[in-house]
Amino acid sequence: MTDVAIRPEELRDTVARVLGAKAREVTLVLDEVTAVVGAPDYLAAMRLLRDAPECKFDQLIDLCAVDYSSWRDLGAEGPRFAVVVHLLSVALNQRLRVRVFCPDDDFPVVPSLCPIWSGANWFEREAFDLYGVVFDGHEDLRRILTDYGFIGHPFRKDFPLSGEVEMRYDETQRRVVYEPVTIEPREVTPRIIREEHYAGLDRGDQWLGGVNR
Repeated sequence: MTDVAIRPEELRDTVARVLGAKAREVTLVLDEVTAVVGAPDYLAAMRLLRDAPECKFDQLIDLCAVDYSSWRDLGAEGPRFAVVVHLLSVALNQRLRVRVFCPDDDFPVVPSLCPIWSGANWFEREAFDLYGVVFDGHEDLRRILTDYGFIGHPFRKDFPLSGEVEMRYDETQRRVVYEPVTIEPREVTPRIIREEHYAGLDRGDQWLGGVNR
């Protein structure tokens, strides 16, 4: 293991060289390297990143889904759903973000990474539960955070804030029942109260708690 991390510019160039045509783009922003790959090349690219001697990304430390539908309000085009993976190389002390877009907005599917990193299991289940992204090849793809009768995927941008149904325990039936939502869907913006002398903010060179420096 090395204690010195590779320079971000070198990592960007290395990842671009290792992935070759499998990378649609490799960018460096705020000292963080991000590689975008296509769904057909997803598994092959990830195996390269794990096995290439100059990469050695042996750990998957995070995986999540993203709903980009609100970008269209800004005029941006492209697929709605993406899966974002963060990789770590312990041996080379370097990190990488990989993004893959789901080709079909109506039925978002990408291959499962479980055959490469078994730790992807619960991350992919969470992304399926919250965003509805299907991971082809996952051996136990079921909800992990919401309950078994939950309808929809709550992290999608078009999911109602009040949900689709509400649940309660029925004493007569002695079981949990699901019913239509009875509360009115609405958005509440908290009122911000600003006090002119709050916490000593008007005291210039003093600590916020009122203690002199």
